[in-house]
Amino acid sequence: MSTDRAYLDHAATTSVLPDAADVWRDVSLTVGNPSSLHASGRAARRVVEEARESLADDLGVRPSEVIFTSGGTEADNLAVKGLAWAAPSRRRRILCSTIEHHAVLDPVLWLGSHGYDIDWLPVDDVGRVDPHDVRSRLGDDVALCTVMWANNEVGTVQPLARIAEACAEAKVPFHSDAVQAIGRLAVDAGLPGLTSLAMSGHKLGAPVGTGALVLRRDADVVPLMHGGGQEREVRSGTLDAAGAASLAVAVRQSVADQEVHAARMNELSERLIEGIRGVAPDAVINGDPEHRLPGTVHVSFPGSDGDTLLMLFDAAGVECSTGSACTAGVPEPSHVLEAMGIDAGIARGSLRFSFGRSSRSGDVDLVIEVMPGALDRAFRAATPRLRPVR
Repeated sequence: MSTDRAYLDHAATTSVLPDAADVWRDVSLTVGNPSSLHASGRAARRVVEEARESLADDLGVRPSEVIFTSGGTEADNLAVKGLAWAAPSRRRRILCSTIEHHAVLDPVLWLGSHGYDIDWLPVDDVGRVDPHDVRSRLGDDVALCTVMWANNEVGTVQPLARIAEACAEAKVPFHSDAVQAIGRLAVDAGLPGLTSLAMSGHKLGAPVGTGALVLRRDADVVPLMHGGGQEREVRSGTLDAAGAASLAVAVRQSVADQEVHAARMNELSERLIEGIRGVAPDAVINGDPEHRLPGTVHVSFPGSDGDTLLMLFDAAGVECSTGSACTAGVPEPSHVLEAMGIDAGIARGSLRFSFGRSSRSGDVDLVIEVMPGALDRAFRAATPRLRPVR
């Protein structure tokens, strides 16, 4: 057996791109608060504004619509809570898909415990929201609709344009978590009807702690934090010039080679799926086979336990996950798989393999090489042993 290791958890976090790391280091070695008026402060402000302009250009929006944050979780919370709080008092209903990341799901649940009515948008058996269903639920009592661009577990891509169109016609703010989408899909943050979009740097080659909320200029938002009034008075706090610069570099490179990168990720995914089916014919590939995020393969192995499989694969040199890193170690089956109607017993035996720029065909070979042994041990561990009669 090969002694190499295969990192196949890029959906959780991926390596920092060399150019993004170089920019981060260079800017970090300089001093200057972007809010200061002296020369060093002005230099730091130029770095931030150049990064903002670069991001706006790559995402199809105006520079003033880019709000820097500490990552996707903050961006999602700012949009979900801020847009809901800013809505007129008669609007107390929130439409939210059942497969959202917890960065959206938990703020929505929190709002539900504080007087808002949550109207859950169901998904079909491949994880897609029905735009017609969204349209039928929209009304003048809705404060916000939120549907992610692409699911972080099964990789299903949503019909965002049609949902945004329906929200625009109903004059309802629409937020989308695009953390997994940017860099893998062609994302237009200026999509008509889209009020806000969340992104995270460490998913696409920038350092952890970087991110942004694309927020339409005419959107009303109540800030989560109050202080210096930075970022249109939407997100107070000293701006991270190095983080902004590295995020801009990572997004520019990701957008520039998105098509080539996506084609390569799809090729690796198809090879992996073919190999899995050869080793485990009963395995179930979850998610939409047509509208799928490049590089994400989510598979259930009926009769096994995902956590056991994860440890066995890790011991054999393959690093993957049972789903979102934010819910690692949670004993309950994935809420995403539950929403898709997948049996709890099958859902518990699920793994997510996600590729990135450093992924190679050898990674797929290693997964297929160690899979028979891992599955055999996992199945035996899941089978109750008969105890002798005493």
